[in-house]
Amino acid sequence: MTTRQEPSQFNPVWLVLLLILVISSVWIWKRLSVETQDYIVDQAVPMTAIGLVIAVLLVIPIRAVLRRRARSRERTRLLMLFGRETTQEKKLDLAFALLENNEYHINGLESVVPALKELLASTLQRALGDKQHRIRGMAASHLGALQDLSVVPLLLKALEDDHAYVRACAALGLGRLRANDARERLKMAMEHDWDQTVRSRAREALERMRT
Repeated sequence: MTTRQEPSQFNPVWLVLLLILVISSVWIWKRLSVETQDYIVDQAVPMTAIGLVIAVLLVIPIRAVLRRRARSRERTRLLMLFGRETTQEKKLDLAFALLENNEYHINGLESVVPALKELLASTLQRALGDKQHRIRGMAASHLGALQDLSVVPLLLKALEDDHAYVRACAALGLGRLRANDARERLKMAMEHDWDQTVRSRAREALERMRT
């Protein structure tokens, strides 16, 4: 059994170093000439601040581009594996990974959307029993990301599942799908379901439909 790691205690050495740094900075500042102090205050500090702002403004889009490229490479890899895989269980794992990597959008996945729909829908219908309720739930939530309204009846049925996890995931899927036809059922779940998570997911789904 793993032992819980104790929180790290405060190290007074850092406080001493900080005090030394502050005292040293004040000591150096007082020994600078007035002209040097004026230069630092009037020019060096503003220029440094501007440089930091420019650096931040450059880093943010660069990091965004790098993340998009990394997601694109991973998507290509997963698509290749998904197309080659023949085992149902592993193919399902790859389907979940594909949509999660793609942030639950279908852009770039158009070629496999029909296969994803068939796999997730059949999983939601066939994954019966207590031990598979998480698989059913994941299938329901990911199914909503495919933007195919033909799966609404299946998700509405999942909204009545015995397991709260499946019902919550079905509400999430309907919200991702923005299935306006499911408004009344979601409203009933929001108001009457005994599980708080289901009620919250139903509320979020309804809010998403209003945007």
